[in-house]
Amino acid sequence: MRAARYHDYGPADVLVIEDVPEPHAGPGEVRIQVTAASVNPVDWKLRSGEVREHFPVDFPAIPGRDAAGVVDEVGEGVTGVTVGDRVFGLGGIFGATAEYATLTAWAAVPEAWTLEQAAGAGLAVATAGRGLNALGDLSGRTLLVEGAAGGVGSAAVAMAVARGATVIGTASTGKHAYLRTLGALPTTYGQGLADRVRALAPAGVDAVLDMAASGSLPDLVAIAGDADRVVTVADAARAGELGVRHLYAENDAAVLAEGAALGARGGFTPHLAAIYPLDEIAEAHREAERGHTQGKIVVTL
Repeated sequence: MRAARYHDYGPADVLVIEDVPEPHAGPGEVRIQVTAASVNPVDWKLRSGEVREHFPVDFPAIPGRDAAGVVDEVGEGVTGVTVGDRVFGLGGIFGATAEYATLTAWAAVPEAWTLEQAAGAGLAVATAGRGLNALGDLSGRTLLVEGAAGGVGSAAVAMAVARGATVIGTASTGKHAYLRTLGALPTTYGQGLADRVRALAPAGVDAVLDMAASGSLPDLVAIAGDADRVVTVADAARAGELGVRHLYAENDAAVLAEGAALGARGGFTPHLAAIYPLDEIAEAHREAERGHTQGKIVVTL
């Protein structure tokens, strides 16, 4: 099968397209013929070597953690899915940007989504869901989401609104209309955030979810009033200093199903910032590294 791979750390140019052996579904897994795979910040951070101290790469490596496509193999012990089903989900930290990939957590693709949109949902929904779950029952509470217009942030906003929260989301002014479509009260990030949040929520916020790693974590703790009321999925370094919980995504099928159900009733559609063919994966990684995209970047196979 064709796949993107890299054989050493380096810039996006180390990515090459090669023929590699196909994976097969093991116990508890499904294999999909990949239609599209997501490009996430973790992919370029692994490839560049930025996080090698915590997550060393076993070369050669196929980038990509989440993808969408059509099931073509069902592993031992798997129920509720058959060959031919359209699914999206996650496998290991590597392996998704290839013609075939195995998933350990998945959900059916809602009819309202294209497979390309679904490819942008897996890790975003899994990350958002884990962060929200850590904050407890959000019904009737006010949640501040820092970095609300990105792929993970927008999933968090939509899921939190569906769980009954009032959501304030930070983003640049040009993304405020998008946040309103998700049900958020938008505001800008940066200096003066506490005053702007107070104007939107005079009684204060009950919880904060940080998606931005913009250096704002101390301010977010001050706004929440307690580090225990703040969760970050982006700023591991500051989290340790401030006593804030830092969480990574888990391959949680229940959270993926929640995102899919929300999509089926029109409450959330993954927003794609860009779609690249496999042969242009290096450019997809470069765009991801530049950051500040509204939505997800996906690669089609």
